Amino acid sequence: MRLTPTDRDRLLIFTAAELARARRARGLQLNVPEATALIADTVCEAARDGLRLMEAALRGASVLTAADVLPGVADIVSEVKVEAVFADGTRMVVVRNPFGADAGSGDDAPGAVIVAARQSVEPVGLLTIEVTNTSDVPVSITSHFHFFEVNPRLSFSRSSAYGMRLAIPAGAAQRFEPGMPTQASLVPIGGERVAIGFAGLVDGPLDAPGAKAAALARAAEQGYLGASA
Repeated sequence: MRLTPTDRDRLLIFTAAELARARRARGLQLNVPEATALIADTVCEAARDGLRLMEAALRGASVLTAADVLPGVADIVSEVKVEAVFADGTRMVVVRNPFGADAGSGDDAPGAVIVAARQSVEPVGLLTIEVTNTSDVPVSITSHFHFFEVNPRLSFSRSSAYGMRLAIPAGAAQRFEPGMPTQASLVPIGGERVAIGFAGLVDGPLDAPGAKAAALARAAEQGYLGASA
């Protein structure tokens, strides 16, 4: 018998669900994979029984309670997603609050993430400018790119953005849609403030005497929008 990948996944869920049923029958509390499989299998079988999507999701949400699973499982498994075969085709079912709306045991649960209280502080030197993407395609800029040297078709005050980067988390990016003015928050580049590479408009210490004027001249010569403003 040849099985499709979907068929194999369905049999894997069923096998794990049967193991969960057997352990539950012996009075054992279920772990994350067991609980997830049992809920997913219940949804799939409800769909095969002819129930509609919301009815299948409700059946999946009613099969287990917080008392049926190990401590912390209800906090980890906040929802279960599974593709089920209904009479009108395959549809994604999302079971939210699978152990009941009040199943989470709070910050003292094993594995819980406890967020320390903190006060939001505005970064030093924060500057907000308006940027317009004049090209025909979206442009994404990453967190630590020297904003002065970004795509020439982004129109903004290059002088204001000299020595600055986006005020977003490291590794993140901001997307600029074509023809849509977008607010960009910038902060000064830290450390030794040396810009090497990028578009080659600086290639050295940002604060060296004459560096900004020379970079602006190069940008204007190469057609960077906003360089001559």
